[in-house]
Amino acid sequence: MCEVCGCGDPRRVTIDVHASLLAGNDAEAAHLRAHFRGAGVTALNLMGSPGSGKTALLEATARALGGRLRLAAVSGDLSTALDAQRLAAAGIPSAPITTGTACHLDASMVHHALHDGPLAAAVSAADVFFIENVGNLVCPAIYDLGQHANVVVLSVTEGVDKPLKYPVMFRHADLVVITKTDLLPHLPEVSTAAIADALAHVMPVPRWLEVSARTGAGIDGWLAWLDAQRAAVRDEVPALEHGHGHGHGHGHGHEHEPAGR
Repeated sequence: MCEVCGCGDPRRVTIDVHASLLAGNDAEAAHLRAHFRGAGVTALNLMGSPGSGKTALLEATARALGGRLRLAAVSGDLSTALDAQRLAAAGIPSAPITTGTACHLDASMVHHALHDGPLAAAVSAADVFFIENVGNLVCPAIYDLGQHANVVVLSVTEGVDKPLKYPVMFRHADLVVITKTDLLPHLPEVSTAAIADALAHVMPVPRWLEVSARTGAGIDGWLAWLDAQRAAVRDEVPALEHGHGHGHGHGHGHEHEPAGR
């Protein structure tokens, strides 16, 4: 059980305490968002189950970009810095956030990693900053981290029913990346069409991509989506400077065409 949010134990969290926790987090997230926007950095909250392929997706992203974009990342986990080490080896400046018992990242953890560590300069100079969240399909969905958009990574090995079983996570997603598609020939009971149907039941505007980090299939579509998010961030800055900005919660109002595969 998470000792921070108290998930799974109704005795530990009342409505008042939960609201207070989120209010404090949202204030910290607004501070982070102002920094990201001021620096023109596209910050993405990357969420998904343990083993869904979040780190592998970022490694494949770095390989495919070949240095065309400047990337940076933090990687959250209960223990070890293994994922951050993998990202650093792939050429992505990164830092671990070790949560201990917390099943999610919050804005203060991200703020601490950026302002009290060596990653700050790399993030300020980055085109895209990835916040690789703790592997979990529950708690990370409700914590604003100052991100521009939410990406949920869902592997075909998790089956087709996860969007229906964990609707809050997918409801907050701007994009779902269906990973490990190279394994589909070995999973006759799984189809991306069935996964897409489940997403259509829970996402306000369903949008997904199919990717194999191992073979590189679908990575071009993922990179095109990243470019579109960067363009949207650039468009936001002049609007904010002229007083036409708007608040930003977990979802985002751009780049919401019908889903493609």
